[in-house]
Amino acid sequence: MATPPPCRALGPQCRALRLTLRIADLKDDSPGERDALATWLTGHTERISFGKPYRLGRRLVVDATVYVPCKYLKGDGAGEEAHCSAHGYRGSVPRAGIPESPPPFRLNGDRFSVIYRGRRRALHLPAPKPAARPGRALPVLEDNPCAGAPCRTADNKRGAACCRDLTLEVLTPKGDRTLELLLRSRRSPYLCKVSRESADIIECEVISACGYLDSDGVSCVLHGRLLPDGEPAKPFVCTDWPDLDPEHTGHPGCRLI
Repeated sequence: MATPPPCRALGPQCRALRLTLRIADLKDDSPGERDALATWLTGHTERISFGKPYRLGRRLVVDATVYVPCKYLKGDGAGEEAHCSAHGYRGSVPRAGIPESPPPFRLNGDRFSVIYRGRRRALHLPAPKPAARPGRALPVLEDNPCAGAPCRTADNKRGAACCRDLTLEVLTPKGDRTLELLLRSRRSPYLCKVSRESADIIECEVISACGYLDSDGVSCVLHGRLLPDGEPAKPFVCTDWPDLDPEHTGHPGCRLI
């Protein structure tokens, strides 16, 4: 049986967790790569809110709040008292809801809110001409291979799974077992697959749709657009074809092999 976190009372941790997330490596990733990775990560606002990216040691990180409640939190519906099924605590729990309307990333026309040179800015990013796209770029600007694809996230929602399911790298002080147990106690599948990758990094998967998805739920409004310095506005995992070997198959353009 899973070990519950050592909570001493009901509190904000019952509904959400405040975390520090790794975005990129200051030594291994170029400034353009760091901007694209920050734009991509902080765009996933369905169940996560983000602060401003900042440097911590050799890493680019961001503070975030993940709005996935604890699996031990019961009740607290209309006329119900909240209680913890692990420890037996009863009472009220502070609300920690996601803002009803996260700030839009497509402002109007070809103006977008993206991370550029380390901070979020509103920029004019014109749509690329088909001939200007790299030869291995995903063909989402014309015939989108993701449309009608059978992929689905673990909550059984079909389509654009790679734009709604993401892996977080959570910074944890060495020996902080409490944070790991709090992560492991979240409601699956909205936060799951928690594993310690190193002495100070815990990985987990969160279902939190990207705010750059278009109204059809599968197209990306940012694909192929370039920042003013000529760097891609989104990272390579969103734009490049996967390298398939003979042992792997997938529908054309899918990177979730």
